[in-house]
Amino acid sequence: MKTASNHLAVLLLCTLLVACVSRPPNLPVAELLHDQLFAPSHAAVDAAGVFALSDDMRRYAAAELQATAQRRDPRRALIEALYSRGQLGLRYDAAVTRNAAEAYAARAGNCLSLVIMTAAFAKHLGLPVSYRSVLIDDVYTRQGGLYMASGHVNLVLDRPPPRAPFGVQEPDALTIDFLPPEELRGQRSEPLAERTIMAMFMNNRAAEALSQGRLADSYAWAREAVRQDPGFAAAVNTLAVVYMRAGHLREAEAALRALLAREPEHVSALSNLVHLLQRAGRAAEAQALGLRLAQLQPYPPFHFFDLGRQAMNEGDFRRARQLFARELRRQPDQHEVHFWAAQADLQLGDTAGATGHLRQAMANSPTRDSQQVYAAKLDRLRAARLQ
Repeated sequence: MKTASNHLAVLLLCTLLVACVSRPPNLPVAELLHDQLFAPSHAAVDAAGVFALSDDMRRYAAAELQATAQRRDPRRALIEALYSRGQLGLRYDAAVTRNAAEAYAARAGNCLSLVIMTAAFAKHLGLPVSYRSVLIDDVYTRQGGLYMASGHVNLVLDRPPPRAPFGVQEPDALTIDFLPPEELRGQRSEPLAERTIMAMFMNNRAAEALSQGRLADSYAWAREAVRQDPGFAAAVNTLAVVYMRAGHLREAEAALRALLAREPEHVSALSNLVHLLQRAGRAAEAQALGLRLAQLQPYPPFHFFDLGRQAMNEGDFRRARQLFARELRRQPDQHEVHFWAAQADLQLGDTAGATGHLRQAMANSPTRDSQQVYAAKLDRLRAARLQ
């Protein structure tokens, strides 16, 4: 989700181009889970709570949604109530993945959290809900020594049961999305079951706990993600990474190989298996798999960004700027790369270029805190230009 100054912009689509997908068979969950390797977790791993409405949400629905929904298309009433600036004032914030009640209480959430919260209200209003995965390139982030790939999901509200006419002909299906329309033009999507949305939520929580070094909690979330949807490959990959971080290489390898047997071109699983084999001293096997990985992904995420930072350390700011530009061609909305590109421009005396990159860094910032940091740097740069 990328919007200027991080205010939510909701895109309503009335048509979908849906890919036909044949889902591979599920992975053998019982063989992949090893609870005895981890201490008990104190994390509240509660599947029932993901879509549950809080008392505040029920009061809000009664006061702001239900009466309006009786007079017009309840889907549009829901969207206007939730996302118009005069109502909740929701903001995008990817600091943590929130369930429906947490997103409502915080008035903020990442794309998945906002989809879950909207779906929770829609189901409370009796609206038919379904989900889609939009087939766009993954967006990579780094946190706590982990590379995280993020996809994109949206929400579809089908036409509610026949009632009194709304006065205008409404579409059969209304898609709610948080990406700008130019990024979705021509993109395909595929249907997602709600169990996959649940697994995505659990998987996000697992990754967030892992980035903080909370291995027992991370395992508990990853375990539940795999149990919610045994066919969700990302959860099995996360489970393998948890095993690796905990030093359980045999269990990690078993999970990765099970995943690759089903999806031979899963880049994240291949990359993790190469790292595992190198760590285990199995150089020949690692090299063979590394060649296969290089065919699928010639350059890993942040490759040119890391080279650019190295060039910055060496004082070669012109080369750094070129490398940052190359990374941005792969990840045009990566806020961290924009920030470093701004530093390179400043060193080269290009204050206009630096200002543009800082604006992009702020617009694409995933959290409120980082947005405020970029805004402060942009204000200082503007002040310096006025002196």
